[in-house]
Amino acid sequence: MKPFRSLLVLLAVAVIGVLGAQWLAQQDAEALGRVIVRSGGFDYSTSLPKAVFLLILGWLVLTLLVYLLRLPFRTWGRYRRRRGRAQLIEGLNALEGGHWQRADRLLGAAADDPETGAVALTAAVRSADARGDSAGADVRMLALAERDPALHAVLAAERLLARGLPVDAINALDVAAAQPLPPRGLVLRAQALVAIGHADEAYGLLGALRQQNALTEPALAALEADLAMRTLQEAADANVLAARWETLPKPLRTDSAVVAAYATRAAALRWNDAALHSIEHALDNQWDERLAGLYGRLPIDHVDSRRASAQRWLQTHPASPGLLLALGRLAAQQGQWQQSRDFLHRAIAEGAGADAWEALGDGLVETGETAAAQQAYANALRAQRGEDVVPLRHPELPAPLEAPAATRIGTLDADGLPPVER
Repeated sequence: MKPFRSLLVLLAVAVIGVLGAQWLAQQDAEALGRVIVRSGGFDYSTSLPKAVFLLILGWLVLTLLVYLLRLPFRTWGRYRRRRGRAQLIEGLNALEGGHWQRADRLLGAAADDPETGAVALTAAVRSADARGDSAGADVRMLALAERDPALHAVLAAERLLARGLPVDAINALDVAAAQPLPPRGLVLRAQALVAIGHADEAYGLLGALRQQNALTEPALAALEADLAMRTLQEAADANVLAARWETLPKPLRTDSAVVAAYATRAAALRWNDAALHSIEHALDNQWDERLAGLYGRLPIDHVDSRRASAQRWLQTHPASPGLLLALGRLAAQQGQWQQSRDFLHRAIAEGAGADAWEALGDGLVETGETAAAQQAYANALRAQRGEDVVPLRHPELPAPLEAPAATRIGTLDADGLPPVER
């Protein structure tokens, strides 16, 4: 429709020119002025309106001739673009359907289109990778590097990360011609930095990721929490750990996973007070079973104060498996084996699982009850695999220890283990 409209416009202008010429013919030429042109010894004289009209008419005729001369080439170009888009669409459909050979042929033909060629080359690379044609993929990648450096960098980084080469992926993304990176490139760069242990640098990309809407809000929040945990875990000393902790947004400093990472790293760096305070502050604000269990598992001192805090929390969370497990471990560290055993029995009844069975086995070993300890360790393995546990028997109890309702009641052999079916 566009060429037809252009032709109508030219015809309308020509009609206006004819009408203007008729109007000028009725006017007094001398009164309107004359134009004299001298060329090759000859003088050409006409009135000013006629001269202007002739110039306009000449320009219109020249424009029409140029348009008519270019019309076949423009028509051919439009045909090629329509054909290229059709091949691109068919190639993408073939790629999604798993018709690799057909997709490669169609996408290769669509790559000649100057507007959609980069997209076609990208899809052709994916098609070549899907059918294991590394040489074909490399050829397409070279063509893509010339056509669209930014898209080439993103695709190269994606392929290198899939092959476990994060350093090469970062180098591919850092090419000057690919800057500034598109949102997908920023996401891949963050993933590559995490893979080489530079989570702090990846954390610095969160602002750009949020500004460019590279991820949905839930995905971005999850990535932020994950990077925060990793930056804390990678802290080389207590000063770096403290600096990174203070720069975290306030909501992250109450996130259970982030607090657990901070407390674990602080305890490893012998920064015991900070580790305990972070967990206590988080639990006072919002209860979390994981943090409650970690509170009793940290390899640090202050056992008496930790147990006092745990006893205080027990008043408001009497059925917390994580807290009961922590109390069992703390009582064991104080050498109060009977109290530890009672807390661990309650933790198991509340569904504490393999960790509680393992802690109970450790306590039974300390008291010399080897057979019962073997049963507890066996139950820890069963609970870890999602299997039913076996009620525990030991000399001090007249009846089997009742497990949660989901456990399976079975018999034991002379060694205290389940019988083997023959």
